[in-house]
Amino acid sequence: MNDATPAPLKIGPNDILRFLLELFAFVSLAVWGFVDFELPWPGVLVGIVAPLAAIALWGLFLSPKAVFSIDAFGKALIEIAIFSAVAIAWWLMGQPVVAIVVAVVAAVSGIINGRKQLS
Repeated sequence: MNDATPAPLKIGPNDILRFLLELFAFVSLAVWGFVDFELPWPGVLVGIVAPLAAIALWGLFLSPKAVFSIDAFGKALIEIAIFSAVAIAWWLMGQPVVAIVVAVVAAVSGIINGRKQLS
């Protein structure tokens, strides 16, 4: 008899952390647009376009079901760009501690994920 049950999905602590970092990045970019720019324009525009651009990049290149398949180094560059933008956004909003914490946590999580992908 053919058993077509898929193998159980292995989700580790770093996978959960990376998901939370993604959500935090998207929300942070929206907050940055609304807080750091004059409302209604360009604040609304930046507050909507910045997270949408990050979501599009993540969905196209970094998600588990990415549209485009690129190597681990290309993925790392896109991830660095997104999280650098988030850290810079927090810095520009006058929150250097949050900026540094986000940058360090994202870097460590990215390194752990990159090592896993390359092994």
